[in-house]
Amino acid sequence: MNPAQFIAKWQKAELGERQAAQQHFLDLCELVGHPKPAEADPAGEWFTFEKGAARHGSGTSRQGWADVWKRGCFAWEYKGRHKDLGAAYDQLLQYREALENPPLLVVCDLELIVVRTNFTATATAVHELALAELGSPRNLEILHALFHAPAKLKPGATSEAVTTEAARRIGEIALALRARGCDPQAVAPFLDRVVFCFFAEDIGLLPAGLFTSLLEKTRPEPARFARLAGQLFEAMAGGGDFGLETIRRFNGGLFASAEALELEEEELASLAAAGRLDWSAVDPSIFGTLFVRGLDPAQRAQLGAQYTSREDIETLVDPVVLAPLRREWEEAKQVCDSLLATGRKIPGMDGSPSRPPPGLRSANAPYQKKARGEATSVVHRFLIRLSQVKVLDPACGSGNFLYVTLQKLKDLEKEAIVYAMERGLGSFLPMVGPWQLHGIEVSPYAHELAQMTVWIGYLQWTRANGFGVTQEPILRPMDRNFLLMDAILDLTDPEQPREPEWPAVDFIVGNPPFLGGKKLRAELGDGYVERLFALWKGRVPAEADLCAYWFEKARAMIAEARCGRAGLLATQGIRGGANRKVLERIKETGDIFFAESDRQWILDGAAVHVSMVGFDAGIASDRVLDGQPVAAIHANLGAAADVASARRLAGNVGLAFMGDTKGGPFDLSEEAARPMLTEPTPHGRPNADVVVPWTNGLDVTRRPRGVWIVDFGERGEAEAAAYEAPFEHARTYVLPQRAGNARETYRHLWWRHVEARPGMRAALAPLPRFLATTTVSKHRLFVWMEAPTLPDHQLIVFARSDDAFFGLLHSRIHEVWALRLGTQLESRPRYTPTTCFETFPFPEGIVRGGAPSGPYREAIAEDRRSGLAPARALGPPGSAGQAPPYAAVADAARELDELRRRWLDPPEWTREEVLEFPGSADGPWRRYVRDPDARGIGTVRYPRHVPVGAEAAARLKKRTLTNLYNQRPAWLDLAHRKLDEAVFAAYGWDPGLSDEAILEKLLALNRERSGFL
Repeated sequence: MNPAQFIAKWQKAELGERQAAQQHFLDLCELVGHPKPAEADPAGEWFTFEKGAARHGSGTSRQGWADVWKRGCFAWEYKGRHKDLGAAYDQLLQYREALENPPLLVVCDLELIVVRTNFTATATAVHELALAELGSPRNLEILHALFHAPAKLKPGATSEAVTTEAARRIGEIALALRARGCDPQAVAPFLDRVVFCFFAEDIGLLPAGLFTSLLEKTRPEPARFARLAGQLFEAMAGGGDFGLETIRRFNGGLFASAEALELEEEELASLAAAGRLDWSAVDPSIFGTLFVRGLDPAQRAQLGAQYTSREDIETLVDPVVLAPLRREWEEAKQVCDSLLATGRKIPGMDGSPSRPPPGLRSANAPYQKKARGEATSVVHRFLIRLSQVKVLDPACGSGNFLYVTLQKLKDLEKEAIVYAMERGLGSFLPMVGPWQLHGIEVSPYAHELAQMTVWIGYLQWTRANGFGVTQEPILRPMDRNFLLMDAILDLTDPEQPREPEWPAVDFIVGNPPFLGGKKLRAELGDGYVERLFALWKGRVPAEADLCAYWFEKARAMIAEARCGRAGLLATQGIRGGANRKVLERIKETGDIFFAESDRQWILDGAAVHVSMVGFDAGIASDRVLDGQPVAAIHANLGAAADVASARRLAGNVGLAFMGDTKGGPFDLSEEAARPMLTEPTPHGRPNADVVVPWTNGLDVTRRPRGVWIVDFGERGEAEAAAYEAPFEHARTYVLPQRAGNARETYRHLWWRHVEARPGMRAALAPLPRFLATTTVSKHRLFVWMEAPTLPDHQLIVFARSDDAFFGLLHSRIHEVWALRLGTQLESRPRYTPTTCFETFPFPEGIVRGGAPSGPYREAIAEDRRSGLAPARALGPPGSAGQAPPYAAVADAARELDELRRRWLDPPEWTREEVLEFPGSADGPWRRYVRDPDARGIGTVRYPRHVPVGAEAAARLKKRTLTNLYNQRPAWLDLAHRKLDEAVFAAYGWDPGLSDEAILEKLLALNRERSGFL
């Protein structure tokens, strides 16, 4: 009897408690493959119905009965339908001691089985098995343990615990083999065969304990183990004898080779200990990744197979794969229900009756047989449809996505089979299996394991749902389904790179590797990256994350009708910057129907943020974003204002820049920089020409660290070498690193920064100060920096020096825009100049057509030359004497900056210190040079604030902008509120607008100014 038959029988049964109890229990014995009481124990001594027991209570002793009892396993009490099972449990508690205190106490009313644990010194665990859900894998696992292995239900013995322990032990063996120099290509398949043997003996595909016993008995003789294990593997490949045991035929790629590695005695002992675990409880979706990481430590990096929890996988697989198939099944059920009820496929249409015609349910109705035949065909067609579904994971890792997808397809198949059985439409055999799955994987370790993962998952499901494993060979070869190759770059011919061919499928799901665009060269090598960029040019931006290539490939598959739907997990950055281009292309040829825009995800213990995206050819009628139905999902994975469609504005271009990328240890402590500044040079120029303060994100979010940097700009080697001390620093510390760099320019121009950002330098050169913000930070902070400070690439800088510009960027309006158009790293928003700034529409008059507008153009130019930026320069055209709204913005911004500066560096705790050293009037320190001589060389007087003493220095350490904004004292909140009111007034908007309303208005301005309507 299988679960579907059991459920169907007992859902219809109307017997009373006495009539039904024993028959119900006998059917359960058949269901779990356990001998019935009279067969197992004819004398009724340890397994019997109606076990008499002395009932203790109220100071008297009375005779009671347990409806069923099995020594060392359970005591079982039946009640009629809907009777009080709590009272039944109380009865068991009263006479459990007389029944030798069984580890499990069970009560049942035919519709619900309640199993409570009764192990000594453990908390009670409760398992409720509803009749309608008895066929679920977990419920069947509990039921099987109830009869065969009660200890499996002891609290603490969880599948996750068993899986983790199993993976740990196998991983240790893998590392030991690798340490001994064993070929990784042999280690992976050998350990896969070992793991499968453990699993097979625990679910009955191999004789019980066969492989574990082999390990234990050959432990003193490792060579004997290798020989006998090889013989067992060979027998499993083709079927046959192994000693006195008959071995079923497994075949499949897993046993194509019978090679068994020779292990050491300690390793055999460790494997034997692993074999004593309950491998039937191993969860492949967890085990796979744990095993891969143990087998190949390189997999711990971002590049490669990443662990994705079952919950995350289901969140993506359900809407992408299962949702359309469930809709098909619901439609099929509606047709069947109508046929069985009315004789028509659609009741109420085409003249069909809305009620069953007289005699329809009678066996003699002339058309009932035809209606049932049609309903049977509808179910059969759906089951055939399920059996033909093809799913591809193009970065399958250890097979987690495919394992979960297969399990869900099997559950849906079973639902249809049970539906047919309950309605007398016949019995159908399951047909869905691993042969419908396809995977692409570049790691040989994961490629081998992914196939084993899905087979173990399939066999677990089949056993747990009572269908049995009868076909042989038990495993089928999967070489054509699982491809060992690079999914995005075919280098079979390195001189002619090609786009790899993916198999045509119905669905694509998976978790491609994350690797930021800046890290591609370091991880993959220049040669690979150059070929990748050339092949995908025009489709994927060079700055995009590695996962973006999988999105573009899946989009193309859908556009070519070689795939129906795709769902991929991505770095949260997919919705912004260069990454978003691939989502925009998806929107051009199809649409996004599902997305989780920002989901927390755990990788190697660290919390990161990811996005999930489901897309198709634009066929899906529903859209779901972050669990809520929406009208549309835009390329930025938002649903309100389509800010992802915002265009870059000409007036904003050339103002925001990423900072300098040094590419080596050019940086100096102040202690090292100060003597360098005063040392003479062969050509008479001061070293201050190439030694300046340097700042990165830490100097903004924490406190200035006083770091300096050697910066030769674009000088040639001979000119740079004339600055002797700075050049020697670079030759000592930078050259050794650059000498091994794969990029030729980095090696040959080793004294220069790798990305000096000449455009940024030219824009900042005339300004005495410039605005900066960190690329990534918890709070969106803007701060002033003074020339000649060199900003690092972790900063975005703005070539403006006016207070009103500072105020506009630090306003709530700009923050709302930047948060929506930016991305996020972990819990910290990312700011990108192209999306967050160049699309941002300023109020009328401040920037238009690429330059400051109105009659203030010349005033602003003068301010830049003089280093001043009065608010009057930022007003829009207006009548004489009219105070422009930007005056209020500038005043509020200046007040905010002054308040923050005084809090960061209170005059009571700091004093001004002036550094003096030689400097040139045409060099970076020109604003501080005094009394230049005929050569243009004078004295730099560089003022800065320093603590007045040790106590002040200790107190100042806690005064950082991050701490300030974490605390957000009342004065800071009021200063920002005043600034926001001034900025809203500059736009002419109500300061009470919601964030969504602000986005709508900004998008309208962007479209108006960009000419995009």
